[in-house]
Amino acid sequence: MSALPLLGEDRLDASVGFTDREPVAAGPFLDEVALLSASLPEAAYVLNLCTDRYRFAVGLAAALARGQITLLPPDQTPALIANLKTSYADLYCLADHAAAQVALRRVAYPESEAREVRHCAGRSIQALGARSARRAIPAYQPEQVVAHVFTSGSTGAPQPHAKTWGSLVQGSRAAGLALGIRELQGASLLATVPAQHMYGLESSILLPLQHGLALDSSRRLFPADITARLAELSRPRILVTTPVHLRVLLAETGTLPPLDLILCATAPLADELAQEAESRFCAPLQEIYGCTEAGQLAVRRTVRGPFWSALPGIRLALSEAGVVASGGSVEDPVLLQDEIELLPNGSFLLQGRHADLVNIAGKRTSLAYLNHQLHSIPGVIDGIFVMPLEAGNRVTRLLAFVVAPDLSDEELFMALRARIDSAFLPRPLCRVASLPRNATGKLPQAALARLVTESGAL
Repeated sequence: MSALPLLGEDRLDASVGFTDREPVAAGPFLDEVALLSASLPEAAYVLNLCTDRYRFAVGLAAALARGQITLLPPDQTPALIANLKTSYADLYCLADHAAAQVALRRVAYPESEAREVRHCAGRSIQALGARSARRAIPAYQPEQVVAHVFTSGSTGAPQPHAKTWGSLVQGSRAAGLALGIRELQGASLLATVPAQHMYGLESSILLPLQHGLALDSSRRLFPADITARLAELSRPRILVTTPVHLRVLLAETGTLPPLDLILCATAPLADELAQEAESRFCAPLQEIYGCTEAGQLAVRRTVRGPFWSALPGIRLALSEAGVVASGGSVEDPVLLQDEIELLPNGSFLLQGRHADLVNIAGKRTSLAYLNHQLHSIPGVIDGIFVMPLEAGNRVTRLLAFVVAPDLSDEELFMALRARIDSAFLPRPLCRVASLPRNATGKLPQAALARLVTESGAL
């Protein structure tokens, strides 16, 4: 396979994104990449801690140009950073804010110089005009390793997985076809998920770069800020989010800005939530299924049913060990950790993760199903079912943590009894103010174990 370009559009005046609310075209973006690339130290690995999504994209491209591999761990805790230093001897970090204090050699993003480069390049492109605003876009060999993306830790210790430029570009192109991105050419894209995550990397960085979308730089924390920024962006506009973030956005009582596409991933999405999102945002919602090991694999329009369709080139096949994904952007076959029912028409159903299966009194279900039912109760803001283990791996009892300040215990139990078999009712049901979710809305195993211990439920 020949070298693959950094950008899907070959015009220097094509939009790439927004930083500090100012639009940035491809030409200034490439000049900023060159500026940063020249200033990076000699090293094999970089930890990209930029919180501004545009600067993260510049940092990723600059490292790619230098042949450096970007590490994308699920968090920046001292223990994890210490492990990274041990495993990656010449690691340094790139940061765009003073708060990013980690025990690594630190390179500050050169914002002052970058701003001047953007302004100068922008004036040059305007002077040239659109017809002349073309030049060779950098291209890289498909086998070049771009990043080591780590699993979230929701099922154990985070594990790194190497991602090549070829697999990332091929996955982005396949997703663009499946999602109909061609019809949204030039769309603005805002994401609530961090770029330092497989879903965030694919959908908020690679998808815009490869399909001529304008990525919004900020990571906004409050629902009112997110909706206000969405309203400011020109249409068409896309929201990349998670079920947890979407639930919080829909809790806003005011009118939500109309969108043209919503992408959602990282956890199963309740049908009711998808229907409300489509109604209030006046846009189709597409769920993405995938995993860190294999990347994005399939999509579905949630309101149209539970059936998933694999991305172009992806093949799912049943083996003795389970369902294996291969082909397309999956460079080496990956055994999936989910219970999957393959259907004759090529689509499939997700039944939950192998580790989520619950067997009580001869009755079987999955934690994913129970969580889905819990989240479908009006008044439940957040919640999770847990099956803790005793020594010797003997199952104790099913319990649940729930955030529902306006519901009584009796109301919660009545709603659960109407939705699930009594064998799976949680004992106990623990009320909490919030769950310790990470930035992608997941609950790392260590954080969940601490929650169980601190609750005194065992």
